[in-house]
Amino acid sequence: MDNFIKLKHETQNLKQKKILIISYYWPPAGGPGVQRWLKFVKYLPDFGWEPTVFIPENPSYPIVDETLQKDVPKNLKMIKTKIWEPYQLAEKFGKDNKKFKAGQFDVGENQSWKAKLSIFVRGNFFIPDARVFWVKPSVEFLEKYLKVNHYDVLVTTGPPHSLHLIGLGLKKKFPDLKWIADFRDPWTEISYYKHLKLTKIADKKHRKLESEVFKNADVTLATSYTDAENFRKKGANAFCITNGFDSEVKSQIREVVESVDNKNDLTTSQLNDFTEKFTLSYIGVLEQLRNPDILWETLNDLVQENADFKNDFQLKFVGKLDDKILQKIESSPLKNNLTNLGYQTHDVALKHMQDSSVLLMTNFPQESSKGIIPGKIFEYLATGKTILSFGPKDADVEKILNETKAGKHFGYDEKENLKKFILESYQNWKSGTLNQNAENIEQFSRKNLTQKLVDLMNKWF
Repeated sequence: MDNFIKLKHETQNLKQKKILIISYYWPPAGGPGVQRWLKFVKYLPDFGWEPTVFIPENPSYPIVDETLQKDVPKNLKMIKTKIWEPYQLAEKFGKDNKKFKAGQFDVGENQSWKAKLSIFVRGNFFIPDARVFWVKPSVEFLEKYLKVNHYDVLVTTGPPHSLHLIGLGLKKKFPDLKWIADFRDPWTEISYYKHLKLTKIADKKHRKLESEVFKNADVTLATSYTDAENFRKKGANAFCITNGFDSEVKSQIREVVESVDNKNDLTTSQLNDFTEKFTLSYIGVLEQLRNPDILWETLNDLVQENADFKNDFQLKFVGKLDDKILQKIESSPLKNNLTNLGYQTHDVALKHMQDSSVLLMTNFPQESSKGIIPGKIFEYLATGKTILSFGPKDADVEKILNETKAGKHFGYDEKENLKKFILESYQNWKSGTLNQNAENIEQFSRKNLTQKLVDLMNKWF
């Protein structure tokens, strides 16, 4: 009986732990930025943590997906305050400025003078980003709120990295409050940072603020192994908790497979029955900085050299495709093999993943980007489909693909090897043997990753 009372008391104490999460992206925001903490919030109560989410009341989201609202727990406590953002003014100045909201912009010869001016203003006057105007009022509001509401842990998640400045301000006012700074992407090490046309003064300010966050946060989270290592070199107490996949991905795949032959098997050989074309699909946003020109060149060669491949091949985009990338493909022999569906809801995107033969993902080509692990890789993994990846050599993505035996990673200069891989995949598809028996993927389930987060908090706090 004494042990039962002790266990009950410990369980009650566990349930009393409270975590306040400050996020810009939240449903109905679409895209990958919203998924990470939406899923942590979903599973944290299973481990004795009660989340509260603080978000802007009137955000300017680049993508909206109303279907994600169903993933928000009904009893979740939410706090909202108004935000002012300059994007409406920027969009009046030029329609291409809409890309800035998602961290995208034209590069090189594609930049107009308006785009160049807008990028300069964004990098030098809105530090660290255009959501900086939400920092001061949020700190003032939350200072009052936290004086009468106890929380064990504070989380800020960025980008936008302005949210880490809210955490920094609150940490200075509440030194005993444990603060986790979650970096879904790096700050000054992100590939587009060098394209911001920063003055020396602005660059110095960016780096100074980043350093203050690293040194004052009790724990810094990274979504890749390389980023965590780089953050530690800059003074952060950094750990890696990657993104992952939720159970709905596997359950949807299982429903498709069971409709074929009532088997609980996730092999792509069975799912290929639903692929009338040899379909290479890109799911998500593709901008110029991650554009795999070498792939389009290789595919153009194949559709001109191989009549069977031309008849069987489909290049499918499900998501926001940069206009200039689209124009280039439409003006090439690939145009007859192109299907561009535009942005789709998350549920629909999952179905298109299942209906694909090979799933494409791209990263920035620079070595400094080898630590970026796009969130879509984990949903790709859950499908069991072959993954074709582009990025710098020795990237964290390559490590994951090798560990799980789920696909192949290429640099942007490996045309012959790429061509061989595509043809081998095509022949395997024709023979019904295009099958990736991925392994070791359960470590990337959202619930297991939440367990990892809770273990980290219990250890450090």
